[in-house]
Amino acid sequence: MATTGERWLDEREQRAWRSFITMQMELHNRLGRQLLADAGLSETDYAVLVHLSEAPEGRLRIFQLRAHLEWEKTRLTHHLGRMARRGLVEREPCLTDPRGAFIRITEAGREAIISAAPKHVANVRRWVIDVLTPEQLDVLAEISDKVRAGFHKDVCPPVKAEPCDAESADCPTDTASHDV
Repeated sequence: MATTGERWLDEREQRAWRSFITMQMELHNRLGRQLLADAGLSETDYAVLVHLSEAPEGRLRIFQLRAHLEWEKTRLTHHLGRMARRGLVEREPCLTDPRGAFIRITEAGREAIISAAPKHVANVRRWVIDVLTPEQLDVLAEISDKVRAGFHKDVCPPVKAEPCDAESADCPTDTASHDV
């Protein structure tokens, strides 16, 4: 193989990487299929509903939700539109920032997450938690935290996820969220 100055993975590194990628894809696919079968929710629906259900008053500014999910603005806008049409979320104006909006979980959305969560957690437990020892869980958490910390070394700071008001100069707005 021609070299381009990059350090290629050696056999050990390649085995670890491919095993991780395969496990991650299989787990993602299994959890997604089971969530859809059990609750009629996609993994993306579930992720949105989790963050909203845990937020004060069941609502977040769109930029806050985007920061939690680390999604592109267009992806989030389109997905929230689909969820709103299904009655899972609703858009509310932000009284302190006319350019911004909140996304609120609806009663139907709350019922969906309450129904889906126990089965989803049971599957996470069955396919991950219960097959690892407590020590392995600690190592998994440590590895995950270390890899995630590396993501943020060379990038700009994440979008502010705290409530803000229109008076604040560092308060991002949600101008692209008008179609939810």
